Amino acid sequence: MSLLELKNVVKKFPVRRGAFSRAKEFVNALNGISLSINEGEVVGLVGESGCGKSTLGRIVVGLEAPTTGEVLFDGQAINNDIRRHLQIIFQDPFSSLNPRMSAGDIVSEPLVIHKMCKKSERFGRASELLAMVGLEPSCVHRYPHEFSGGQRQRIGIARAIALSPRFIVADEPVSSLDVAVQAEILALLKDLQRRHRMTYLFISHDLRIVSSLCNKVAVMYLGKIVEMLPARDIRLARHPYTVALLSAVPVANPSLRTRRVILGGDVPSPVNLPSGCPFHPRCQYKEDICEKEMPVLEERGGHLVACYFSEKVRII
Repeated sequence: MSLLELKNVVKKFPVRRGAFSRAKEFVNALNGISLSINEGEVVGLVGESGCGKSTLGRIVVGLEAPTTGEVLFDGQAINNDIRRHLQIIFQDPFSSLNPRMSAGDIVSEPLVIHKMCKKSERFGRASELLAMVGLEPSCVHRYPHEFSGGQRQRIGIARAIALSPRFIVADEPVSSLDVAVQAEILALLKDLQRRHRMTYLFISHDLRIVSSLCNKVAVMYLGKIVEMLPARDIRLARHPYTVALLSAVPVANPSLRTRRVILGGDVPSPVNLPSGCPFHPRCQYKEDICEKEMPVLEERGGHLVACYFSEKVRII
């Protein structure tokens, strides 16, 4: 059985023209997402900004409710008892921490809320958690503004693992950090996942990071998963959008540089979605059926692809 399962999840946000006006339009953030993640897996979720990645992550941990569809954890709907097993690491390591709370208070707050330790023990447990993520135990009395960006993200990770969760959503946890610090945080996440056998949904726009950290990669475009494949086979991607993303990844050795795929046009508005395949306005392989019918995510070329003409797509 899958640890986490999403069944046809749809999320729409109302667009209001005034404070008391009735919504006549909706932002279609997620358009029928179905996804299964097994225990111990690290699944990467990639796509352009605004495609719905963070919205999906927030729905998984219960911070947002789906408009329609189901989210099941270990076969059960998410409730207050299950909620402690799902935690999130936020993208911005500064705004996600309360500036009026010390590192010890931030890290131990989940333990106090869930009554997993006495108040007299909270700083001792917080020191242990901070040590687990590479910070000095003496940091418990310092405040967020006294730390660097990488250290603040370590505090966020310590808070996320405080309740020994089974599932963690990492929402672009290294995108705002320097490259050297990114490597340290990624190594820390790998080590924690290996030691505690946690399951990750790792959200990112960087295919290099995702392919090095994850077992599987799910590619999103305009609120839909358009391709899903093992991370080791990422270069065998068959969806034209995934191929375009791969072609944009920088290559250190110029002699290994591959052809660059330039997408035409702009991303369609999520308020007014195109008919048929959401990618067809920018796709060089489109035919009439692409404008009329939504392709189903099904096995093509050894993995899941939502494209009628994936066999025509040139592999990078």
